[in-house]
Amino acid sequence: MEAAVVDSGSLYLKAGLAYPDQDPSLILPTIMTRVADDKLDIANGATKQKKAGAIGEIVHPVERGMITDWDAMEDLWHYVFYTGLNWEAGNEGQLLITEPLLTPKLARERMVQTMFETFNVGGLYAVEQAVLSLYAVGRITGVAVDIGHGKIDIAPVWEGAIQHSAVKRFELGGQDLTALLARQLSESNPNVSLDLSTVQMLKEKYAEVPEDQSDYDSSAEACPFVEHTLPDGQVISIGRERYTVGEALYRPSILGTEEDGITEQLLRCLSLCYPPENQRQLIENIVLCGGTSSMTGLDTRFHKEAVLLANPSVRPSLIKPPEYMPENTMRNSAWMGGAILAKVVFPQNQHITKAEYDEAGPPIVHRKCF
Repeated sequence: MEAAVVDSGSLYLKAGLAYPDQDPSLILPTIMTRVADDKLDIANGATKQKKAGAIGEIVHPVERGMITDWDAMEDLWHYVFYTGLNWEAGNEGQLLITEPLLTPKLARERMVQTMFETFNVGGLYAVEQAVLSLYAVGRITGVAVDIGHGKIDIAPVWEGAIQHSAVKRFELGGQDLTALLARQLSESNPNVSLDLSTVQMLKEKYAEVPEDQSDYDSSAEACPFVEHTLPDGQVISIGRERYTVGEALYRPSILGTEEDGITEQLLRCLSLCYPPENQRQLIENIVLCGGTSSMTGLDTRFHKEAVLLANPSVRPSLIKPPEYMPENTMRNSAWMGGAILAKVVFPQNQHITKAEYDEAGPPIVHRKCF
């Protein structure tokens, strides 16, 4: 049986057998609804679960990249393994699971314990998402800028190892941009009612990143409007708001935070990497990944700012996936990299085995997966 790969994000869970040249076979919203019965099911894009709490309550088991509701997450994994991946109880397969940057030790140990004691996996390996995103584009050295739904991770990676002293994680991501767009659209279209799922769709369809700050400033006077007809027949007009969403990544003050923009954050992280002579190779291998990284114009603006802000002696370069990789590789980069690594880890017996877990317990994850 092929090993399975699971990447549990704040917005979507991606899972599938380790076929590196294919998209994950299962992509589910990481959203659950409490129901009255014990049956696990998928309905209206949400996995249902029975746990203590109000029936009908919406549960987000992963927030800002971290698991916050372990009971709900266990139910979601159960659906993924036994329904989505067709595992058979008593004959579970091997699993590679991705981890967000700076996952606490106790959370890692709980994950390993759950996989071996609840799901009886045949073998387990856990890897940080930044490393896997580099693998997805054929690199082991570079810097991953993961712009996800709930957070942004910037992680320099040298020969497959994250330089933890230089990483940056901040809680700003696609969900904050969606909330920003919702506020602005409600002001410019006061007679149109919008839910967040509709705003999310509008953001993905229309949001763009201005070429530079002056381009954004000038758009206040000459910004083309687009009209979009909603399923209920309402017509919404979208103007400068779609550029504000992208500009907020480079000027987070728009969101009310004092953080610097993502390009400045990247260069600050790289300046902390030692020895200094490694910084050149890192900046020449930048990987923009995560769902929000696919926003129109983001990569062009990022590269332009990196060139302007970096030392003139270096040439910042954004790395694209090989042509043979699927179209959505950068949106699914952690899963894709996991599928590639699984082809190495399990045949070479580098993973945690059930016998090793039984002998050493959950702390073995820190020795075998680092």
